[in-house]
Amino acid sequence: MLNRGNELDAWDRDHFFHPSTHMGMHARGESPNRIMAGGEGVYVVDMQGRRSLDAFAGLYCVNVGYGRKEISDAIAEQAHRLAYYHAYAGHGSEPSIQLAKMVIDRAPKGMSRVFFGLSGSDANETNIKLVWYVNNVLGRPEKKKIISRWRGYHGSGVMTGSLTGLELFHKAFDLPRAPILHTDAPYYYRRTDRAMSEEAFADQCAARLEELILAEGPDTVAAFIGEPVLGTGGIVPPPATYWAKIQAVLKRYDILLIADEVVTGFGRLGSMFGSDHYGMEPDLITIAKGLTSAYAPLSGVIVSEKLWNVLVKGSDQLGVIGHGWTYSSHPLCAAAGVANLELVDSLGLVANAREVGAYFKAALVDALGRNPIVGDIRGEGLLAAVELSPDPARGALFDPALKVGPKVAAALLERGVIGRAMPQGDILGFAPPLCLTREEADVVVAATKGAIEAVAATLPARA
Repeated sequence: MLNRGNELDAWDRDHFFHPSTHMGMHARGESPNRIMAGGEGVYVVDMQGRRSLDAFAGLYCVNVGYGRKEISDAIAEQAHRLAYYHAYAGHGSEPSIQLAKMVIDRAPKGMSRVFFGLSGSDANETNIKLVWYVNNVLGRPEKKKIISRWRGYHGSGVMTGSLTGLELFHKAFDLPRAPILHTDAPYYYRRTDRAMSEEAFADQCAARLEELILAEGPDTVAAFIGEPVLGTGGIVPPPATYWAKIQAVLKRYDILLIADEVVTGFGRLGSMFGSDHYGMEPDLITIAKGLTSAYAPLSGVIVSEKLWNVLVKGSDQLGVIGHGWTYSSHPLCAAAGVANLELVDSLGLVANAREVGAYFKAALVDALGRNPIVGDIRGEGLLAAVELSPDPARGALFDPALKVGPKVAAALLERGVIGRAMPQGDILGFAPPLCLTREEADVVVAATKGAIEAVAATLPARA
């Protein structure tokens, strides 16, 4: 295994173009390279035999945990029966039809149909096109702008990368592109007025959104997209009244709501969907990661009954809708989705995310709440983050050159736990599989405490 690992490492650095990687450092061998070999439950093993508790579930996605034979068997069985057929012109397959029914059965009230793709990025590309199509059908050709939020993450394509509100995904790519606009993130810890209450901060976010809509012209603004909880932007739950206030503004100006539930869908917050968790009434919902627990690539757009009726009207006027992907509703991926959602139900993972998530957050607060460089501990369900600061009361930022967040993530890995250093700040993120136990949560908390203390001891003395 070791020799094979060395060979693969050389091939990797010579031939493999990795996403979200420092290309030069990787190619020159200046950064670690980890080749994964197996997994079971919440643990993964690399080709060197190192076992780690994956407290980020891959990329928020292996919700049912690793090594679930029920899903791999379903994929294999479907591959033997029918590995592929397209979904164009009314064609379907048993698993894709069954999965669509299962998704709608679990979706928030008022949702009607599911369009399947392969990734969250392509699902949000679909959302953009549907928003534009709907307004053309309704005779509103100027109503095309889409408002996203700074620090939101909605993909890394041209238009979805524009929706994303993180510098890393814009830098040197000529993004964002029109007609995408951005408004404030509901990031209470980073508020400029430290005396402001959460209620007042939510009011401010809604007021800033309304100001932007009025400045652009309500007749030009088509939709607002947001994650129920900010994910890659820092794992930030919104203030309690945020979504109610935002939706009031959207309804005032007839603006569609897109709920990006790529991370939050299918149980991560301790509710089946984040939209239900926060009382959101979306017109479109983006789904992906938890749909198959990443055992196969699959995404979807859930369309409300209201929008579906407009789409039908458009097809009657214009004919066949000119949108689709070769692998839309791929039978193997759909079979994985069916088996995955059955496991989510049979294992009680939504309730487990709620119960163990509350325990995990409380344990983080108990272990780290008095640490002098811990500024904020936040989370909902099995999403959590620890934000580090040289001056927690002010929410100050460390000098980026210190790389505090990445160092803590590296120290955590040395202790056998995988967390994620989040961009644009020194934030350690957690999104473990929804099957996490309290005992496994304790392992994560102990390792996190040790990692933060180890890195804190190396930092320059604070004045």
